[in-house]
Amino acid sequence: MTDREEWRENGGVLPEEGRNPSSDDGNGRSSPTTTGRRLYRLEDLAKLAGVSISTVSRALNDSPLVSERTRRRILQLAKIHRYEGRVRPRHASEGEGRTISIVIPPPQGRDVRVSDPFLLDLLGGLADPAIEHDCDLLISHIMPSDLAGTLSLLDNRRTDGLIFLGQSTIHEHLNVLAERGAPFVVWGAQLPNQKYVSVGTDNLKGGERATAHLLRLGRRRIAFVGDTEAPEVALRFQGYRQALEDAGVPFEPEMLRPAHFDLESGMEVAETLVEGGHGVDAVFAACDLIALGVIRGLVRRGVRVPEDVSVVGYDDIRMAGYASPALTTIRQDVRRAGRLLLRKLLRLLAGEQVGSELLSTELIVRESCGA
Repeated sequence: MTDREEWRENGGVLPEEGRNPSSDDGNGRSSPTTTGRRLYRLEDLAKLAGVSISTVSRALNDSPLVSERTRRRILQLAKIHRYEGRVRPRHASEGEGRTISIVIPPPQGRDVRVSDPFLLDLLGGLADPAIEHDCDLLISHIMPSDLAGTLSLLDNRRTDGLIFLGQSTIHEHLNVLAERGAPFVVWGAQLPNQKYVSVGTDNLKGGERATAHLLRLGRRRIAFVGDTEAPEVALRFQGYRQALEDAGVPFEPEMLRPAHFDLESGMEVAETLVEGGHGVDAVFAACDLIALGVIRGLVRRGVRVPEDVSVVGYDDIRMAGYASPALTTIRQDVRRAGRLLLRKLLRLLAGEQVGSELLSTELIVRESCGA
């Protein structure tokens, strides 16, 4: 099949087959198929190519969701008709001119808080290497609830790929995106039957390490405070249970206390622990904000930290070392994580095969645990 035959077969209009430049549609407007007329709208290119507007958008943005044959055809039409919109070229060097959208899935039933200290640290870990790779970062304020909504983010003509900061409850949704070939990576846990690329820390080992430290200090009634519906927290809780089992300490259901990822929730849980008379002598909080809230709530109730109750957090946010008492916590290396997330996404965009990566954690011992 010649190029001309392939062009016609796929709905293209050859230059010599366009209308006379002086023709119009009866309303004083030139036809979008007029040879030499500049086009400004995606709709015009879509009509010429016989495809949807979203397909045109993806082709112009070099999306892997569009076949190479379709992409070439649309780019030829754009050139012939002098399309005035933005056409993203294929990049000769890794990362050159790329624009990456950051998506923060909201925890179930709650709004996203971009001001969360851990998220800010993680964003910083992404921003520094982005500058080195000449990439722009955008924060998306839209959390799509379905496949079409997520694909629409990729149709955005300013976005090459996506980085999801967390999985929330959209694990299966992300699997479908991966099957469609969408360019994205995820900060989060490695989950069963995962089909997408993720970078995260060993949450199970981190939870086990925090709890084992409290057990070595002689603590036996250790409360776990956090939202176990979140995949990462569920793994930290699993590590907590494993450490108790290894030490021969039975798990007591009342020691599991749900809490949101904020100071206020930690304070509320601390009050219920004191009022309930459960004899808690230690708290392992699923994040540092919860842990700091627990400490404040305990102190307000006259409980001494760490003399009466030891407290360990998770993340090692910047304020953890400046709290009073300074917070013992599990450190996640967000700078390394940020570099890996960006590097893996850029490799995906370059057509390379990329695998997930699990990073180790570190126990940072400070004043709040008593040793």
